[in-house]
Amino acid sequence: MSITTLPDIDGHTHNHVFLGSSHDENARRTRWVIPLTTVMMVGEIIAGYMTGSMALLADGFHMATHAGALSVAAAAYTYAKRHARSPNYSFGTGKVGDLAGFASAMVLGLIALWIGVESVLRLLQPTAVAFGEATIIAIVGLAVNIASAFLLSGGHGHENHHDGHHDHGHAAHRGDNNLRSAYVHVLADALTSLLAIAALLTGRYLGWVWMDPVMGIVGAVVIARWSWSLLRDTAAVLLDRTDDHVAEEVRELVETPGDARIADLHVWRVGPDAHAAIVSVVADRGVTGAIIRSRLVSVHELAHLTVECR
Repeated sequence: MSITTLPDIDGHTHNHVFLGSSHDENARRTRWVIPLTTVMMVGEIIAGYMTGSMALLADGFHMATHAGALSVAAAAYTYAKRHARSPNYSFGTGKVGDLAGFASAMVLGLIALWIGVESVLRLLQPTAVAFGEATIIAIVGLAVNIASAFLLSGGHGHENHHDGHHDHGHAAHRGDNNLRSAYVHVLADALTSLLAIAALLTGRYLGWVWMDPVMGIVGAVVIARWSWSLLRDTAAVLLDRTDDHVAEEVRELVETPGDARIADLHVWRVGPDAHAAIVSVVADRGVTGAIIRSRLVSVHELAHLTVECR
């Protein structure tokens, strides 16, 4: 059995730097959003207590945890780059962002649970709300969230990811799960701000005081769904789930000529723009690992390739 691996550009060494192509840009965008979120967080929590608005208070505490999550995301970018060439990480630090994204998703889930429980309690025991003052704060919070989302969204459109289909909507943002987690946190903030405004306006002009906690429950459900989606996708990366799209492409390119058969295949993601693969091939005489590897040159997702020929 012969084994051949994909060399680095100098032809001799392996490069295990699997950071995303927009790593530095995404890190900068995330760091810019942190102070915006922190300032608005303090304002909404204070205003929520002073006005008695559950929707506004929930938005403030929600934003507090987001500020923490965004800080974790920024730290993950820094750590991943600092240790990208460390020999302590067999396949680099490209998945550090996915680890941060998983942690952020857990936080999102807890936030959703807290908002839901607190909103139900407020629905059962209504409290007086200063609708006018609370509405102004909520509108300012929404503006900050929109600005933050704008800052983060610039890095989303440049990530490439295959989920077995081509979806240019939300799925197209899954290349960098660290950036995606920051973006989802900001979107969740924007949602709770928007729902708070709707609740406060209907409460003020229609007398529907119950809308405040009801909107809190709606926000909790939506945030829980976003949390589950992010948990599912980051867990798949952390557990080295096979990327079916890339695996199918590898199998087709290796076996189509008819002189080789794949006996064992492992394809997994090692970074936002990078996959690794171990291809074990039973081949006819004369078919070498170098030949098999040449057939896979067109698979641009593969940044680290090991071929075993039997």
